[in-house]
Amino acid sequence: MKRGRRAVLLATLAALALGATACGSSSSSSNPLGGGSSSAAGAGATGAGGGSGSTVVVGSANFPENVLLGSIYSRALKAKGVKVQEKFNIGSREVLYGQLQSGNLTVLPEYNGALLAYLDSRATAVTTQDVNAALTKALPASLGILDSSPAEDKDSLSVTQETADKYNLKSISDLAAKAGEFTIGGPPEFKSRREQQFKDVYGLTFKEWKPTADTTANALKDGGVQVGNVFTTDPKIVQYKLVPLTDPKNVFGAQNVTPLVNKAGVDATATAALNAVSAKLDTAGLTALMKRVAVDKEDPSTVAEDWLKANGLA
Repeated sequence: MKRGRRAVLLATLAALALGATACGSSSSSSNPLGGGSSSAAGAGATGAGGGSGSTVVVGSANFPENVLLGSIYSRALKAKGVKVQEKFNIGSREVLYGQLQSGNLTVLPEYNGALLAYLDSRATAVTTQDVNAALTKALPASLGILDSSPAEDKDSLSVTQETADKYNLKSISDLAAKAGEFTIGGPPEFKSRREQQFKDVYGLTFKEWKPTADTTANALKDGGVQVGNVFTTDPKIVQYKLVPLTDPKNVFGAQNVTPLVNKAGVDATATAALNAVSAKLDTAGLTALMKRVAVDKEDPSTVAEDWLKANGLA
């Protein structure tokens, strides 16, 4: 009972904090419950977007890629005359999800596989179609997902371009003939989580497993490992010209970037604008955008606007 009352109290305080920041200045970027800017659509906006002409509040988690995605969603909506308020850098999924349920937020950039795992730890779906079908069942009636994009931020087995060319490597299956000569790098727990799975699914037995953690991409570049577990939108994939191998047998489940919405807050105009973003956004494109944000230190809103213009969505 104490745990239940404490959870309710924490959720209430979070809701009050977010609600308070919605009325405050947009300059408090250091506040995790009110970070980023609060802005309505520009002059001449029709307000045709959110349900019944109301303001659509776009939120994001507190890491650069999610802020970038929130910026893309926000500007895509504004381009269609939707009144938008931005609430970026809020925090973790635990806080974000509750705020969406309460209606304090309207739209979030989510990752379908991670969201499903949050809602149902026993879920076994791995493909985009199956994950989204399971999500539709797991979500409460007030919430829904829109179209998933091809863009994914997920685990990969990556190699250098030189290694890919030398051994004609395109998929994880192609590693079977050379795995015994290769050292693989990744987080310290990667071996215990994946070694048997790679043996069972792809028939891979690597020469050595090295705990390279956050330096995996660097270890690939420097030749310390020949295969590495790198997230597919890591800017170093572009910076170091790495090649994420395809995963035809779905060892790594789907993690498609997918808009999660409070259904009451979005109408057909807003839905169409967000689905148009999903149709254009792919992993290679998102990785390139993240290089601009994380490596070149460009402003996410500028990067978002450039991408929308380049794809005819601004």
